[in-house]
Amino acid sequence: MAVPAIDIQNVSKYFAKVIANKDVSLTVEEGEVVALLGENGAGKSTIMKILYGLYGKDEGKIFVRGEEVNIKNPADAMSRGIAMIQQHFSLVPTHTATENIILGNVHGHVNIKEHEKKLKEIALKYGFDVPVDVPVGQLAVGQQQKIEILKALYINTSILIMDEPTAVLTPQESDNLMQFIKDFTAKGNSIVFITHKMKEVMEVADKIVVMRNGVVVDTVKREDTDEQELAKLMIGEPIIPPARDESIDYMNNDVVLSIKDVSFGEKNAVDLLKDLNFDIHKGEIFGIAGVSGNGQDELCDVISGLKHATKGTIVLDGEDITKASIKKRNTMGIGYCPVDRYRDAMVMDMTLAENIFLKHWWDKEWSNKGFIRIKKLNEYTNELIKRHRVKANDYSDIARGLSGGNQQKVVLGREVDLGKKLLIFNQPTRGLDMGAVDRIHHVISEEKANGKAVLLISTELSEIFEMCDRIAVMHGGKMMGIYKNGDLTTEQIGLLMAGVHLEDEKEVAE
Repeated sequence: MAVPAIDIQNVSKYFAKVIANKDVSLTVEEGEVVALLGENGAGKSTIMKILYGLYGKDEGKIFVRGEEVNIKNPADAMSRGIAMIQQHFSLVPTHTATENIILGNVHGHVNIKEHEKKLKEIALKYGFDVPVDVPVGQLAVGQQQKIEILKALYINTSILIMDEPTAVLTPQESDNLMQFIKDFTAKGNSIVFITHKMKEVMEVADKIVVMRNGVVVDTVKREDTDEQELAKLMIGEPIIPPARDESIDYMNNDVVLSIKDVSFGEKNAVDLLKDLNFDIHKGEIFGIAGVSGNGQDELCDVISGLKHATKGTIVLDGEDITKASIKKRNTMGIGYCPVDRYRDAMVMDMTLAENIFLKHWWDKEWSNKGFIRIKKLNEYTNELIKRHRVKANDYSDIARGLSGGNQQKVVLGREVDLGKKLLIFNQPTRGLDMGAVDRIHHVISEEKANGKAVLLISTELSEIFEMCDRIAVMHGGKMMGIYKNGDLTTEQIGLLMAGVHLEDEKEVAE
């Protein structure tokens, strides 16, 4: 019987009193793709960081090709052919691809041209079109992902760990990455990838390891399972996505938000938003697709009042709010769930009740002559916790003590109640597990049914297609087009996300 490339036996890891991993056992065969699935906090990244030497194990054994090893650090792991590409790239923006790749791997006098030649050969072998002599800060996210992979290939990696590898890629870039995984393992190498995208799991995984609460609950072959069964293994119950109600004739409803010729740019800098025009109606979910960093955050900022448009007008329910304050917009009925809840939506060292009050302090319903109506606030917070199924004891819990998904549910509940007319969701499910995603999707659908206008920004095309009535695509601060859901394929949306006009693509095809 063949010896596994990796054999993890009964490994446990504790952080103070928290059990991150308990008796975790899994194997990775030569030439095999193993998908690691589980909710946030299930222990997936922890066990892989132990394998890569970022953490030390407290119990158990690890074997690499039959030899028991004690991997002390990443350099130790790499010497054994193990490399890890983490969710957040570890690249120096001002250095070229070649400089980033050889950093830490070469010593003494360095012949850059010689290394560039070697890297071009590796890139050609795997079909990676990457300029090796350009600063990586000038490259697209998809090319930076390829550079991270080239870093691993450069040291002759045979076991590659990938943590959420397609989180910031366009559909075409994701397809290319899936093809790389197939080609890499076809040569006898092995891959472990952590993901929450079922489509990827069912496309390339040979074996799927499902974790929950730090333990392995099941290991299944891809051909013996399906997405619903995997979801049930992950969270303990089946996932039933909300049905998109196409019976609502939102286009004949009143316009809630109107964006007219809106541009935005910092002083003496290139505009980050350029002549945007669109309307959102009552009962409509208006989706914006695009790779992160193409103006989506700035658009949310100018609508919510964090920044002011340098050109154009913003009209809410017939009233010009272009220069209005954040407080004015909130009192008019705008709710906003920002992309970074840690930075912009919560104060982590405050209680849940205090975080709720942050967006209600001016309302006489919640305060009287400078005194907080504390009993009413606490009762409301407890009701919100119950309604949105937040895993918390009560209003007095500190925000930092909740998981990311439960923090997001608290923010969601606050903003949904605040946003009587318009709800803005910027990446509301990013980094969340399937249970939290399902809850958030159902809430958004309920608010649509209640007649609210919804702006949903997401880099997840599956989320955009599942939830939205109309879909706009942003690239470089501009609108590449606005389409009714169903008018374009995933591939066409992906081209727009990459900045390719569909007319241009048609001309190339002809």
